[in-house]
This record gives sequence, structure tokens and C-alpha cells, in this order.
Amino acid sequence: MLLTNPIIISVLVMIILCLFRFNVLLSVLISALVAGLVSQIPMLETMNTLIDGMKGNLQTALSYILLGAIAAAISKTNLTAFLIKIVSHFISHKKYLLVLSLAIIACFSQNLVPIHVAFVPILIPPLLVLFNKLKIDRRGVACALTFGLTTPYMVLPLGFGLIFQNLLVDNLNQNGVSVSLNDVTSTMFLAAFCMLFGLLTSIFIFYSKPREYQEIAIKNMNYDAIKMTRKEWGVLAGLILTLVCQIITQNLPLSGLLGFILMIVLGGVSYKKVDLVFDDGLKMMGFIAFVMLVAAGYGEVLKQSGAVEELVNAVIPFVEGNKFLAIFAMLLIGLVITMGIGTSFGTIPIIATLFCPICLELGFSVSLIIFIIGVAGALGDAGSPASETTLGVSVGLNADKQHDHIKDTCIPTFIFYNGPLLIIGTAIAMFL
Repeated sequence: MLLTNPIIISVLVMIILCLFRFNVLLSVLISALVAGLVSQIPMLETMNTLIDGMKGNLQTALSYILLGAIAAAISKTNLTAFLIKIVSHFISHKKYLLVLSLAIIACFSQNLVPIHVAFVPILIPPLLVLFNKLKIDRRGVACALTFGLTTPYMVLPLGFGLIFQNLLVDNLNQNGVSVSLNDVTSTMFLAAFCMLFGLLTSIFIFYSKPREYQEIAIKNMNYDAIKMTRKEWGVLAGLILTLVCQIITQNLPLSGLLGFILMIVLGGVSYKKVDLVFDDGLKMMGFIAFVMLVAAGYGEVLKQSGAVEELVNAVIPFVEGNKFLAIFAMLLIGLVITMGIGTSFGTIPIIATLFCPICLELGFSVSLIIFIIGVAGALGDAGSPASETTLGVSVGLNADKQHDHIKDTCIPTFIFYNGPLLIIGTAIAMFL
């Protein structure tokens, strides 16, 4: 029976725990134990399997920690503020160009200057006065920023994108689908069309009407006093080396390590403060790194439970001969799991374990399998109330207490990005 399958039961337990805002790490660990118990595997053996399976995401976890150290180093300088000072001169006072330029700037936070949402509280509050003057609906700005914070990691093999795409490569290969990084990159760019549709629709159609906000004074940073010192130049040099090494080696842990060492050598990070910076990096990215490690272990438990083949045999009769239904169902399940866990990166090991056998049994092409797993993993990052992306965007836009996290960030981004990824993504997948 499908409903008594250990995988179905454990995934439901995980989703329910996450939706009730129980700790994500503990939710995945408990779900792994549930999968083992339902499969009549001794608890000690289940835990040993989980620990052994964690090695599947070691490179990804190390990448996250090193990238966290680099982000922490950036945050302890005025580099981001200085770059924003330069960029602000090019920001247009025309409504649509301004919003689109914010989407482009956000894209750079995933690769060129990998600080994710940390730039939003620096860049956005000073612009709120301009938004009010132009009567810009901040829901459109939330959609623009979310586009830049999510699309690059799906489609570009740089920074967080290199982590995401390497994660796809590793987990697909571990589940019987032989792929390379080039295969993933050449397929995942199609997801950009879904995201671009959501961006343009939200900005030019749904949130194009003028919206009034109260004029509330906000204490802003004095950009005129910001200068590039030895510390800023050292961090910038480290960032450039990290980026160049990524392109040449396609290895983020090595690139991040070399970049961070250069920051220390050039004085971007004080030798006496290396421990402090690294600790801050661990606080910033360490939890997510461990979620991904445990998710890989959970995926291994699901494999060892012997329930994957049983699940495949139970699902195939429902979707065989109906490619559209099969793709749509898998993307929808990915959306639910990511909404629960709150991180696309932690979803990949779980859905790869579930979906790869089904896709192979249905005779799907390698490109189609890559697209399904990649998009199913990314679905839910935008719009999740617990996602770093939505929380960071709301912090910036709500600096004057006139932007609601759920109504003005989560709901719009959920509709305009998860909707196109689910519907248009399914349509695109039909031709792969």
C-alpha cells in the first residue's frame, strides 16, 4: 500500500513537523528514525546509516562554511556599502528601470559578491524615500529582489549557484543518473524563463499601479564618509581570486579557501580576528550546512530501507502514460518539502532519492530528470515565511514599518515565482 510506505510516512512526518515550525534539523533526524522504524530497521543501525550517508554532502557543507567566512569578512568592512555607493549613481529615477536595476544588483549577491541577503538592509532603507516619491508598490520591489536572490543560484555555476549545481550533480550520480556539471548548467538555464515571467508580470502588470506610503524619516548611513582602505581592498582582492578560481577549477571549497587566505595576507581580515570572522561565518552558514549533511544522511536511510522500489512500483501505475501528471506531481511534492524545510539546498538529497528511480522507470531523458530535480528543489524557496530570502527582503522594505512580511513579501513572491516554476516549468519539461 502506498500510504503505508516508510518513505511516504517519514516524509509526511518531516513536513508536518516543519510546518509546525519545529526545528528543521531535528525534524529531518526524527523523520529518518521513523523511516527506519517503519522499515523494521534497528534504531542504532538507522543512525549509523544516516551518519555514513552524511558524507554525500561534505563538499557542499564545506563550500557553505567557507562562503560564510567570506561573507563575514565582507560584512566587517565597508566594501558592500562602498559598492552600493558606486552603484547608486547609476540607479535610475525612472520607476521601472529602478526596480529592474535592483533585481540585477541582487543577482550579484549570489556570485560576484556572495553575501546573499546581507546587502538588502544596507541598500534598501535609503531608497525608501525615492520609492515613496515615485509611488512604487513595494510588493513589486520584493519580487524584484527575490528574483535576484533565487534565479542566479539555479542557473549560474558561480558562488551559491556552483554549490547548488554541484549538489545536483552529486545526488543525481548517487541515484543512478550519470551527469556532469555542464549537463546541469545547460539544462537549468531554462528555469530562468519561468522566473523572468514572474518578474515581468509582477512589476509591469500586477504591481504597476501607484501606491501611497507615509513619509517616515529613517536614519541612513553616511555614504559620503565611506572610503576604500587597505581592509576593503584586501577583501575585494580575495573576492576576485575566489571568482576567478571558481571559473577555472569549478571547485568552490578550493576557491573559497584561496580567496580567504588572500584576504588574510593582504590585511582584509586581521590575523588576530581570523577566529572571530570564521566563527561569524559558521553562525551565518553552519546551520544550513548541517541541514544539508543530515538531509544527505536521511536520503541514504530511505535508500537502505528498501522502500524506494516499493514506492516506484506503487506510483508508476498512476502516472504511466501521463507524462504531464508525473512531472507536475513531482514538482508539487518538491514545493511542499522545500516550504517545510525552508532551504532548496537541503531538499535536493531527499527528492533525488525519491524521484530518480521513478524518472528512470518512466524512461525520462537525462535533461528532463535534471530539470525536474533542480526545479523541484528550488520550488518553495521564494514565498516560504521561514526562508532567508523572504526574511531578508522584508527587513529592508520594512525599515519604516510599512511593509508586511506575509502579505507584502511572502504571498506575492509565492504566487509569481512558485506559480510559473510549477506551471510553466511543467510545460517546458514536456519537451525535454
